[in-house]
Amino acid sequence: MTAYFIRRLLLVIPTFLGITIMVFTITRFVPGGPIERIIAETRAMQMGGQGGSGSPSRAGTDSGQPLSQEQMDKLKAYYGFDKPLLQSYLAWLGKVLQGDLGRSTRYHDPVWEMIRSRIPISLYFGVLSLILIYGVCIPLGVAKAVRHKSGFDNISSVVIFTGYAIPGWVAGVLMLVLFASHYDLFPLGGLVSDRFEEMGLWGKVTDIARHTVLPLISYVIGSFTVMTLLMKNTLMDNLSADYVRTAIAKGLSFKKAVFRHAMRNSMIPIATSFGNNISILLMGSFLIEKVFNIDGMGLLGYESVVDRDYPVVMGILVISSLLFMIGNILSDVCVAIVDPRVRFA
Repeated sequence: MTAYFIRRLLLVIPTFLGITIMVFTITRFVPGGPIERIIAETRAMQMGGQGGSGSPSRAGTDSGQPLSQEQMDKLKAYYGFDKPLLQSYLAWLGKVLQGDLGRSTRYHDPVWEMIRSRIPISLYFGVLSLILIYGVCIPLGVAKAVRHKSGFDNISSVVIFTGYAIPGWVAGVLMLVLFASHYDLFPLGGLVSDRFEEMGLWGKVTDIARHTVLPLISYVIGSFTVMTLLMKNTLMDNLSADYVRTAIAKGLSFKKAVFRHAMRNSMIPIATSFGNNISILLMGSFLIEKVFNIDGMGLLGYESVVDRDYPVVMGILVISSLLFMIGNILSDVCVAIVDPRVRFA
């Protein structure tokens, strides 16, 4: 088993290189990068100057280019666009291996500092989401399995399928309109109020809780269906297996047959997905954090993509891809813990 995990860890290297090379290449060919943004801002400033003073701008060409060729060359050298693609990638990779994710082309702050300041917020929602998802879906799936085709099973299926049909960010918008705007029960966005620092301890806890409810519902609303039905269907398969029927025939109660025999085998599919949730734990959700204006990793990723802030995009990709690959390995570990029969060669 040790050799298996060593091989899995070694496979992280070529996988990471493949992911980063692909995205790095895309960032070099997608229009609207930092240089194009500077050109657009300069052109807008010059047009504003012309409208205010009536005098023509100093720089410019017949094609409307506001920057000279010398200025363009300096910008390309500053942002590293003057080098061939492979050379630029190797230079970026060398900095990453030294722990330097570069600087934002939009805000000129270190990328790692921008990411680190937002990790606690996404981690806060990620941990709460996992606790709710596993803490509710597993018991709910067990209850639906042992009460299959009952009124409880049918009504709960309607509820969770309705939640699954609505994307989390759409549910967030609807809840903001209904509960925050119309009824004023919850705040419109953010994680804390403007007067948060002036509140006492209980006031701060209450304020954070009120800001947490709607985003947290949006985070977990789609995952409830998948995890609940996965638990239910797996448990029903094990309850119909021969070893469970044999245990009941020998006098074991149905409750003990469920929790002593069928339950552990039913946890195997749940364990396979646990490690993959590590990346979600930190990365958050782009659209949900945008809807609620939560300054976490998701909102940072959304804004960096919209602003073509490539160093931030690549920095987030580095962290998310490593977390996802490590999560896959942790999934195998969880399966080996839950199912002693598993032996990785």
